[in-house]
This record gives sequence, C-alpha cells and structure tokens, in this order.
Amino acid sequence: MKQSFILFFLCLGFASIAQESIEQLEKGFQEAGNSKDKMYLAYQLGDAYLRVNVDKSIDYGKKAYQLATDLKIDGMAAQAAYLVGQGYERDRNDRNAEVWYRSALASAKQAGDSDLIIKSVEKRSRLATKDRDYRKAYQVVEEAFTYFSQKGTSISDLENKYERQKSQLEKEKRRLEEERESLQSEINNLSSERDLLSTDRDRLQQRQQQLVQEKQKVEEKISEKEELLATVSEAKQRAEEVAQVQSQRVKQLDRKVLENENVLFAKEAELAKATLEAEQATNRQKQLIILASFGTLLALLLLVLFLSSRRSRRSLKEKNKIIQQEQERSEELLLNILPKSIADELKEFGKAKARKYEQVSVLFSDFVNFTSLSEKLAPEELVEELDKCFKAFDFIISQYDDIEKIKTIGDAYMCASGLTGRKGMPYNIIRAAMEMQQFLDEQRKEKLRLGKPYFEARIGIHTGPVVAGVVGLNKFAYDIWGDTVNIASRMETNGLEGHVNISDTTYGLVKYQFDCEYRGKVQAKNKGLIDMYYVRKEKAKNLAAVSQ
Repeated sequence: MKQSFILFFLCLGFASIAQESIEQLEKGFQEAGNSKDKMYLAYQLGDAYLRVNVDKSIDYGKKAYQLATDLKIDGMAAQAAYLVGQGYERDRNDRNAEVWYRSALASAKQAGDSDLIIKSVEKRSRLATKDRDYRKAYQVVEEAFTYFSQKGTSISDLENKYERQKSQLEKEKRRLEEERESLQSEINNLSSERDLLSTDRDRLQQRQQQLVQEKQKVEEKISEKEELLATVSEAKQRAEEVAQVQSQRVKQLDRKVLENENVLFAKEAELAKATLEAEQATNRQKQLIILASFGTLLALLLLVLFLSSRRSRRSLKEKNKIIQQEQERSEELLLNILPKSIADELKEFGKAKARKYEQVSVLFSDFVNFTSLSEKLAPEELVEELDKCFKAFDFIISQYDDIEKIKTIGDAYMCASGLTGRKGMPYNIIRAAMEMQQFLDEQRKEKLRLGKPYFEARIGIHTGPVVAGVVGLNKFAYDIWGDTVNIASRMETNGLEGHVNISDTTYGLVKYQFDCEYRGKVQAKNKGLIDMYYVRKEKAKNLAAVSQ
C-alpha cells in the first residue's frame, strides 16, 4: 500500500508535463539517461497515443511494462499493463486485452493498488460477459472479493470526501443566490432614483416656462415705456410748430410786446424741455433696473440649470451604464435560448418566420433504465446527476459552431447541425456524439469504483430535411419538425447503450471519415425496415486533420 501511494505522487509529479506535445515526449524518451526515466516517459507516450494511434500506444505501453518489471516497480507495471489492455480493447482484440488486464491485476495486487484492482476486475468481468462466459466473470469477481476480504481495504474515506465537497458546493450555491438577490435589490433602487430624477426634470421645465412668461411681461412693460416716449416726442413736435406760429405773430407786434412774449415763451420752452428730460431720465432708470433684474434672474437660472444638468448627466451616465449591462445580460439570455439569426429577427420584427432546411443532422440521446435509476437515487441526487450530464453535453456541442441545442425532454437530449441555410455535413455532430459516450463511460467507471448507480445512454442520428421556427407567445421555444426528427428518434430507440447508431442516409455522408459497423435492416416503429450502422471510430487521417 505504501508503494502505491509513492507511485501515485510520482504520477502527480509527471502530470505537470502533460501539456507537452507528443513530439517533445518522444524526444525526451530518446534522450533519457536511465531506465526509470524511460519507463515514465514510455507510459506517458502510451497514454497520449491511446486516442490517436492505438498501435503506438500498445508499443509504448509494453516498453513501460517491461522496464517496470525489470526495475521491480509493481505499481507502474500494473498501470502499464492496464494501458496495453485498453489499447487492445480499443483495437477490438479481446483475447490480448484479457491477457494484459490479467497481468495488470496481478501487478496491482503486488503493489496493493485497490483502484487499479477494481478497474482490472471490472474490465476482465466485462470481457468474459461479452463472450458469454458468465462462469469466468463470476470467478474473476469472486477472486477480487476474496482479496479485499483478506486485505480489509475500504473506500469510505473517498465517500466522506465526496460528501464534504458536496456540502461546500451547496454553501457556494446559497452564497451566489444571496448575491443575486442583492443585485436585484440594487436594480430596484436604481429604478426608484431614475423616477425621482424624471420628477425633478419635470419641475425644472415648469420653472423654465414660468421664467419665459415673466420675461414676456417685462418686454411688454418696456414696449409701453417706448410708446410713452413716442407720445412725448409728438408733444415736442407740436410745441415746435406752436413756436413757429408765435414767431410769425412776433413780427406783427411791437418790440415791447415781442420781448415780453419772447421771455414768456422762452420760460415755457425751458420748462417743457426740463419736464421732458426728467421724464426721459426716469424712463431710462426704470429700463436699466428692469434689465438688471432680468439679467440677474437669468444668470441665477442658468447657474441652477448648469449645476442640475451636470449632476443629472453624472447620475444618468452611471444609470445608463447599469442599464447597458442589464441589456447585455438580457441579450446573452436570449442567445442562450434561440439561435442568433432567430433572436435578431425577433428583436427587429417581433416574430420569426418558419424556415425549411434541406440537409440537417438530428441527434437524440436517452438514458437507459432511467426510471429504475430514479428509484435508487434521492430526488436531489437524481437532478444533480442529470444536470451534470446535460451540462457536459452542452459543453461538448459548444465546441462546434454548426451544432445547435434544441431542447431537453425529461432525460432525453436533442440537438441538430446544419441549421445555417446551407447543406451541412454531419461530421461534427458524430464527433460530439462519440465524446458524449466517452464522457458517460468515464462517469460509469468512476461510479463503479464508488459502488454507485450510473447513467448509460443510447444515441441516434439521422440526416434529412426539417422545418424550424419559434412557437408560442409566452415562454416561446425554438424547435424543429419533420420526418427526419421522427427517424432520428427511431435511431436512438433501436440503438444500444454506449453506442452511436446512425441511419443509412447519414452513413452515406460520413463513410469516408468514420469506420462504421453495418447492423443490417432493423425494424423501426411505424417506419419499417431501416439500414442502420454503429459508428466505431474516426479514421486516422481525418483525426489527424481535426487535431491540426
């Protein structure tokens, strides 16, 4: 057991090199100066080649096993033997896979590696069951049970660690919910402030209208004074005319009377002139007072308007920023529900027209024995596991631009590729389906190790024409219809767990990219006999092109 822990930490140390390319690992293998370094590098190369080149993976795994055996490192020998067994199993060479899994089991027992013992027993039991040798499968499991009974190995610590991590995730979920509620409260406060600002703006506009009315009144008073001045000017003009008449009369009077009249007339003229000048000075003073008052009032009004406008602009700028952030979040939510082209059409016209696509590949997945599994798990655990699987499916299809998630119905998952207006090839959706099955297989191994129920899924794909559009007004949803959808559902129903089942139409489009196993004509409900194929793996040259 101590040796297995040492091996575990050594593997963790080498895990930091996992980012290096295969070329760098091979160069390091060639330049390694001792057998132990060669052993670890050979194992890493075997693991790196496992998904891209099975033959090279087997070759490097055997080298690692031989070096570990020579160095008497049982833990690494068990890991290398298990890697070789995986390679043979991927190459569908079950006989050699059984031999190497048996070697891995023996070395794991020597090293006391409980996890690898469980995985090796599970592999051998599965191979025996596949060959219908149930007696051998029973003996393999019984030997493992006897071994653990004698050694007293327990995995309760792992289960306790899982429970602690689950408790931490629940606390984090509650904290995020509190933050969301706090943000909603802030949004409500900002809305109240916006309403208050709108009220202040209305009041300011009313005050501005009052000032305009007062200005009009002042202008009317000035007009009245100007009319009064015009009247005084007319009186002056009449006085001048009277003076001319008097001047004519003077010529007819004698000198004494003329002098008296001249003196009297001069005094009257001076008196009229003084009166006129006094009235003009009074009018000018009143005009200046009115203009000065209006100018002061206008300056105060402009100052108040400037300060209020600056404060309003600052507040509006902050609120507009928050509103823009909320609009962006709403945009992200809409794009999470609908394709971008459909979302843009809805925003512009308020509705989206249904469209027909000639070549669309539809994928259906469904979990096997979901009802019986739901009886074994608590409701919270069932929803958590289902959410975990669907999130993984969402992440997988998000790596491909041409795949669009359609919906989930209970434990069923539906997506499609080719909804872009041009004929789409089903290469990426088949790759996504294989990645989904690979994820579920890794989860199944982990659940088996922990002794817990696990999900297995059937996946079916068919290619053909569909009609796509948005239905409903409230809680509307983007969906697709047509016989292609029905046939894709039949592909899933008539498949096996862990496999990707495709129709003859889809096979004709991908037969040069993927190795497929012909199943013959299979009876499909309401569809008759349909040619079906299991996708086994992607051909090497196409896999290399994808990796580049």
